[in-house]
Amino acid sequence: MLSISMDVNKYMADVMEYNNKMIEIRRKIHENPELSYNEFQTAKIIAETLRSFNINVKENVGGTGVIGLLKGTDGKTTIGLRADMDALPVLEENNVEYKSKNNGVMHACGHDAHVAMLLCAAYVLSKHRNELKGNIKFLFQPAEEDGGEGGALPMIEAGALENPHVDHVFGLHILNDFPIGTIALKPGPEMACPDSLKIMIHGKGGHGSDPANTIDPIFVGSQIINAVYGIRSRYIDQKEPVTISICSVHSGTKDNIIPDDLIMGGTVRTFNENIRSKIKKLVNDTVKNISIAYGASAEISFKDNAYPVTYNDPEITEEVVKLLSGINGIKVVDSGLLLGGEDVSRFLNKAPGTYYFLGTKNDAKGLIYSNHSSKFDVDEDYLKFGALSHIDIAMYFANK
Repeated sequence: MLSISMDVNKYMADVMEYNNKMIEIRRKIHENPELSYNEFQTAKIIAETLRSFNINVKENVGGTGVIGLLKGTDGKTTIGLRADMDALPVLEENNVEYKSKNNGVMHACGHDAHVAMLLCAAYVLSKHRNELKGNIKFLFQPAEEDGGEGGALPMIEAGALENPHVDHVFGLHILNDFPIGTIALKPGPEMACPDSLKIMIHGKGGHGSDPANTIDPIFVGSQIINAVYGIRSRYIDQKEPVTISICSVHSGTKDNIIPDDLIMGGTVRTFNENIRSKIKKLVNDTVKNISIAYGASAEISFKDNAYPVTYNDPEITEEVVKLLSGINGIKVVDSGLLLGGEDVSRFLNKAPGTYYFLGTKNDAKGLIYSNHSSKFDVDEDYLKFGALSHIDIAMYFANK
């Protein structure tokens, strides 16, 4: 393991100086969540806050993206710190004072906390700008939850990683799979490629009392779901990390009408390109053959712009593990392979770096619900560690 000489805890007092403001920002954003590509108020809060730290700001980058640039003393290296900022179409069920005011939209994945932690880091780093040799770019990205085009690609195409050129990118995500007091990551492949799947079944509607004179798309769809789930268990090596899930089913209007059509949406998560191609073919053949067998027809489509596999540079990750292991109150653990997908992968494909997770699951406080749950919430007492991790990484790599 490499030796890290810097004192990784020296900036905690500065973090605590901003801690209440960090939580206030997180709650304000949580109360006013915005869906992908529509993060207008969130972006405004970010831009105004960065300017208050005397950081150069560029808005509307690749949509609603915001970039803050903090210049170092020599500017030979530029480090990118990334936070996503969009919410999800989820109706919040938490009974908290900062509950979402936007009915049916919720920060159910911690992006509100991501923004707040990175703004806290920006405050501290701006306070110590004279200690920075390299530049720091704060990358506030929209539309991570889109799952297709996302927000990273439009930002990259708009030049987010240039002028100055970003050498390394680092990102942090809240994850309630891990308990408080932990940071999780791994070198190499870390998160999957998330393909989005859409299936349309066309049958022949009719009266619910006379199914023999219909082609029931709901019945056909139920057979398809069972068969598609069987692909993973019977056609894919069990050692391969793969998930196939049907997550939405829409059909029908009344309890005595057999509808004409059914639409299903789902996701396929893989790490291996050959396995990915194989599953796509198997899904396509399975859906069409079952539909034909019951007299229906089907259309199957996969989004062709899924996020790539999230890959952590091994050498850089080794340094990050050593660095963050020195934070008092934090234990660094192996994340293992995670079948979630992440838009940060596109940044990491352009500038080698590391993506890591801050655990905020707290059984004692009832903070036990997983990301994307309507009852998801985070332990705000541990956001300070996320902010400090950003600061330590920026200081170390900008001055390396």
